[in-house]
Amino acid sequence: MTNLFFINFIYLNSIYLNDIYLNWERLKMKSVQKGFTLIELMIVIAIIGILAAIAIPAYQDYTVRAKVTEGINLVASAKLAASESFQDDGSWPDDNAAAGLAATITSDYVASVALVSNVITVTYQGTNSAADGETITFTGTGGAGSVTWACLKGANMKAAYVPSNCRN
Repeated sequence: MTNLFFINFIYLNSIYLNDIYLNWERLKMKSVQKGFTLIELMIVIAIIGILAAIAIPAYQDYTVRAKVTEGINLVASAKLAASESFQDDGSWPDDNAAAGLAATITSDYVASVALVSNVITVTYQGTNSAADGETITFTGTGGAGSVTWACLKGANMKAAYVPSNCRN
């Protein structure tokens, strides 16, 4: 009887140990990865770094271009005044005052808008870029009943800062 008991005991223990082993294997397979591995995090950081390296200079050019556009918008009134003067009496005004404009036209990013005959010059300031101290010049050409304006950027003004019709 003891042999039968011993065989039964070994058999039950082997079943029990087998169940423990199978449960352990199932638990190992069910354990889902929690979090990210170090290499995955490093790849994400590298991608963010590359995107930032591309985006920051583009954004800086965009902000300077917006500041330069302010000066071009200020020129609109000077172009209108000079065009009206030319259409009225056939001659270009001598300066801002002769065109009926303020003697000094300035803003945060524009040092001056100066009208001399058929040339309007915008000088920039405070852009915190290479555009500071640079100019954009508009030259008017009058014909029969119309005036056209040509735009020319200053020699050291970056082409990325000005509208496409001023890139020469």
